[in-house]
Amino acid sequence: MVAEAKDSNISKLELCSLPGGPHTFELAMKFCYGMNFEITAANVAHLRCAAEYLEMTEDYREENLISRTETYLNEFVVQSLEKSVEVLSTCELLPPIAELVEIPNRCIEAISINACKEQLVSGLSHLDCNSESTELKSNCLEWWVEDLSVLRIDYYERVIRAMGTAGVRLDSIVASLMHYAQMSLNGIEKCQIWNPARMKPSPSMEENHQSIIVETLVSLMPTDKSSSIPLSFLFGMLRMAIMLDAAIACRLELERRIAFRLEMVLLDDLLIPSVRSGDSLFDVDTVHRILVNFLQRVEEEEENEDCGYESEGIGSPGHGSLLKVGRLIDSYLSEIAPDPYLNLQKFIAMIEILPDYARVIDDGLYRAIDIYLKVFFPVSVIQTCRFSLELA
Repeated sequence: MVAEAKDSNISKLELCSLPGGPHTFELAMKFCYGMNFEITAANVAHLRCAAEYLEMTEDYREENLISRTETYLNEFVVQSLEKSVEVLSTCELLPPIAELVEIPNRCIEAISINACKEQLVSGLSHLDCNSESTELKSNCLEWWVEDLSVLRIDYYERVIRAMGTAGVRLDSIVASLMHYAQMSLNGIEKCQIWNPARMKPSPSMEENHQSIIVETLVSLMPTDKSSSIPLSFLFGMLRMAIMLDAAIACRLELERRIAFRLEMVLLDDLLIPSVRSGDSLFDVDTVHRILVNFLQRVEEEEENEDCGYESEGIGSPGHGSLLKVGRLIDSYLSEIAPDPYLNLQKFIAMIEILPDYARVIDDGLYRAIDIYLKVFFPVSVIQTCRFSLELA
């Protein structure tokens, strides 16, 4: 740079955008003058990028800084899952030169490979983590979960996809997704209370960042064995996606996964707060879409079985599930019926969507209607309606 400078009397040089900044430059200078310092997982990525920027190659000296940092990366970092995660996390503040020298790619590959090795060495590939032993299941799922939660979401996504390709257990990946969500999303377990203050004309940068996290985590959920994902987590993510106004595709995917196991859902899970001002207290539209997905699933199962069931569906494989969902929806209707802001059309739509054979008795439905009428009509009108029903 001095030789190429136009001013022969130059006394000051500016190293613009030096990776790692002044501290890393100081370490590079110590290396040049033979002063001792330690290359560690915390500084090796910065040093490797700075050495690339400063062209510290073998052309100028044997075992120059590029060579020394490469040796550390190959002999110490990529051999260790923990060190690979630590180095990868330090790349977040580095310029694109880090990708040019492939530090993130090497760390991501090392993490996935070492995760598989640890899984095999510990015998996890042969253990049944669905056994009755809670301690065994816990040990199966907690060996690298916490380490990955320090990564930025884009690096985390690349790691999880690499792990899936490498063959890491799906249960372990799900456990990691849940832990990352709990560490990264503020209040994911507290999204059951309606809070109008959260609704702002324009979301903050933090909310936009959390929305990206939610969308990414949903996209990383395993496509098969969806039952391994706890329903409580799916509902927590759905509430968060609604509150953060995440992409429609993200919310629909969560709704689809929940609908696949709707017969196992608890009533409290369905009481999703509405976040739109002037709307009902509960998000009835979301529950309605989940129910539509469930009924489509039941219909598809009946068509695939093709065992000659009657048209009304009684006796079919999905009928037991349908009866459970029928009781669940009647209980849900009773819970939302007292809401003075509940739209009549939405209430009727929730009643009519279920086929007649989804209810053995209609007591739950009548109870929900009775509660709704008490909120919106005088007692005399209700008594007249009851009398008419009795005559009918």
